Amino acid sequence: MARSFTFSFFFFFIFKSQYTTVVFSQNTTQQRFKEAPKFYNSPTCNTLQHHPNDTCPRNAVHVAMTLDVAYIRGSMAAILSVLQHSSCPENVIFHFLSAASKPSSFTTLNQTLTNSFPYLNFQIYPFDDIAVSRLISTSIRSALDTPLNYARSYLADLLPHCVVRVVYLDSDLILVDDIAKLASTPLSDTEVLAAPEYCSANFSTYFTPSFWANPSLSLSFSNRKRPCYFNTGVMVIDLQRWRAGDYTTVIEEWMELQKRMRIYELGSLPPFLLVFAGRIAAVDRRWNQHGLGGDNFRGLCRELHPGPVSLLHWSGKGKPWVRLDAKMPCPLDVLWAPSLFWFGISIKFP
Repeated sequence: MARSFTFSFFFFFIFKSQYTTVVFSQNTTQQRFKEAPKFYNSPTCNTLQHHPNDTCPRNAVHVAMTLDVAYIRGSMAAILSVLQHSSCPENVIFHFLSAASKPSSFTTLNQTLTNSFPYLNFQIYPFDDIAVSRLISTSIRSALDTPLNYARSYLADLLPHCVVRVVYLDSDLILVDDIAKLASTPLSDTEVLAAPEYCSANFSTYFTPSFWANPSLSLSFSNRKRPCYFNTGVMVIDLQRWRAGDYTTVIEEWMELQKRMRIYELGSLPPFLLVFAGRIAAVDRRWNQHGLGGDNFRGLCRELHPGPVSLLHWSGKGKPWVRLDAKMPCPLDVLWAPSLFWFGISIKFP
């Protein structure tokens, strides 16, 4: 199924032609989205098990994403791709984190999801972006300094405690395989999260020379198996273990240290590496074909890594919808483009 994406996405446009018009502000564009069809479970799917003392079914696939106006087209494509390729789409529950400082956007985003995905099982949670912004240090690219980029560190605090395991996804990706396979990644008793690892990357470059020159800091990795880079845009997280280890506080402590003495350059990623590198369950790289947005400086086009594909991720500076609008797409942006046409997105300037 992982290689079927080239064909399956081209069937998206055949469904309903009813539009939802969303106006984000008087100074921005107007975006129109079609209503998605309802996706049904296959006959082999289990019925969701609701327990009297819990507000969420135990056997659901829980997916967490951030949600904001700037990335709404990416989010819509990601949601659609999850449902389109899931064998049990009715068992997928979405948890969206949106900036609490923007209540008007919060309302608009909720309406957009409700109108475009009327059958979607989802909840939007307000994320205290103002409080987190005080912990953020500038990085090599301003987009990385957005407080919502740090929301993934607060999933255990924001989601209901009955959510035991969640798949976190960035908004600049599409799945071409069943998310239940990713969600079922086994974790050992000592592992909190799972993600594809990239041990060929130069791990030392993610931290400053002053970090490596300070033994009290560099020895943070001494009692682990080989620490490797992993991309935090696709993770499977055990929220119970996260809460038990109070890892949100641990990450915040590294962020506070970064404010006092610069020890890394890349936004929300290095704190995750400091806490979890060398301690995660490895996931097959097919689940994060990342870097398709190019490098953080120039946004140059990139090709897929060798091997099978289950998830395409436009991490990096360039986003496919921006390059398509500018009529300067990279070759792989054509794989994202059908979602644009399925939703019937139309850009109009007031």
